[in-house]
Amino acid sequence: MRIVFMGPPGAGKGTQAALLSKELGIPHISTGDIFRANVSEGTPLGKEAQAFMDAGEYVPDGVTNSMVRDRLTHDDARPGFILDGYPRTVEQVAELDAMLRSAGTALDRVIELTVDVDVVVGRLVKRSADQGRSDDTEDVLRRRLEVYAEQTAPLIEVYLDRELLIQVDGLGDIAAVTAAILIAVSV
Repeated sequence: MRIVFMGPPGAGKGTQAALLSKELGIPHISTGDIFRANVSEGTPLGKEAQAFMDAGEYVPDGVTNSMVRDRLTHDDARPGFILDGYPRTVEQVAELDAMLRSAGTALDRVIELTVDVDVVVGRLVKRSADQGRSDDTEDVLRRRLEVYAEQTAPLIEVYLDRELLIQVDGLGDIAAVTAAILIAVSV
C-alpha cells in the first residue's frame, strides 16, 4: 500500500504511522527523518537543507521533493510506504504524482487524522513542557495549527476529489485509532 498521512501537529501522525508501518510491513517515511538523515550523512541535499534550517527558514520544495524522490527509490519502499509530512502543498502533490507515475504506481489511500484544535494545543503545550521547549507557547502552537489549516485545506479537496481521502478521528485511545485506520486502509 502507498499511503499519505495528514493531520495537524499533535494529531498523532508519527505514532500512528509507526504502528501502521509495523502492521503492514512497509516503511514509515517522515520528511523530518529524511532531513535529519541527509544532514547527518552530509549529502549534498542535506547540506543544502541545513543552510535553510540554520537560517530558520523552510526547506524549499525543490530540496524536499528531491529527498522524497530519492527515499522512494530505496528497496524497502518498493512494495509500499507511509508518507508522513509530505505532501504539504498542492505543488508537492503534483510532484508526488509525477514520482509515482514514473514508477508505475499511485497512492492507495490518504488518511487524515482529524482532531479538536483545543485538545491538540493542550497536548502540544504539555509535550513542550515535558521536553523543556520554551519556544512552543500556546500562541505559537495555535499559529502553527492555523498555517497547517491554510496550507492543507487545498490538499484535502484534491484527495477528496480523487476519492482517496479517509478521515479518522485522531483523538482517543491509540489502539482504537490504529484499529480505525486499519479498517480505513482495508476498504
